[in-house]
Amino acid sequence: MNNYSIADLAKPYTEYDMIRDHTELPELPNFRSQLLYTFLHKGSSSVQQSELYAVVVSLAQMGLDTHDMVSETNDRKEKKEARSRQLKVLAGDYFSSRFYELLAQAGQVEMTRHMAAAICEVNRLKMNLYMRIRGWKMTADEYMQHVVSIKMQLYLSFSRALEWMKPNSWHDMLLGYTSCEVLLDELRRIERGDDLRSGWAFWHLLQVGTKEEKKQLRQGEADTGKLRALLHKYNVRATLFQMLDAQFQQLTDKIRQFDSEKLVSELYQIGDPFVRALNASRALEEV
Repeated sequence: MNNYSIADLAKPYTEYDMIRDHTELPELPNFRSQLLYTFLHKGSSSVQQSELYAVVVSLAQMGLDTHDMVSETNDRKEKKEARSRQLKVLAGDYFSSRFYELLAQAGQVEMTRHMAAAICEVNRLKMNLYMRIRGWKMTADEYMQHVVSIKMQLYLSFSRALEWMKPNSWHDMLLGYTSCEVLLDELRRIERGDDLRSGWAFWHLLQVGTKEEKKQLRQGEADTGKLRALLHKYNVRATLFQMLDAQFQQLTDKIRQFDSEKLVSELYQIGDPFVRALNASRALEEV
């Protein structure tokens, strides 16, 4: 199964015109879900549940990610904005309810417990991150570590089913792919030019900027144009590509340790978007 078939299997639970027409939803977590499916499908004790687990963890993650998109305040009075906010809340609840339903129908009581515990841990980690952000007690590296850890939690629920993995552990492989995923997301955030007052780049600027620049960033005085100028001044995009390149090289070393050529090929295929992003960056440098 590939990314598209995971999306196809999840489509009956994620494609509703009422939701899609009136609010924005997060993307399906393809990297992590495909990685999970690939390893579950290789294990003799987990192959039968590989598709089910890939779908339910995708729905659970979408539920959490959808709720993350809900604005902190409800002070916007426009009918369209109010409807969008309400639908995000309802959609997140809906995705969460469907993953519970699918596990219950399959009699997966133990896995339901594991995932429920993981969701609690995700919420705890998010609260810790939120408090550190509010207190300005964060470095760029710490921000990255927190985000990667949060994205990994649901998928770590399946560690017991993947204990057979050698020479690398499920945790190590998940960490490698999720780290690359977060770095790619940060690059795309810069390219879109939206939400520049959060993310790794913002915290990096708070470390490398001048005293006056840091003051402007903290007080919210830097508009989008100023933020873009700072990103260019400190070569943030190139730094992120260097980090992605280094992280992917570490991941490649781990992938090569597996004996199965078929497994290695599938793992490289999952990481293909990282390769394409890095190749595009190198091509631009040569122009």
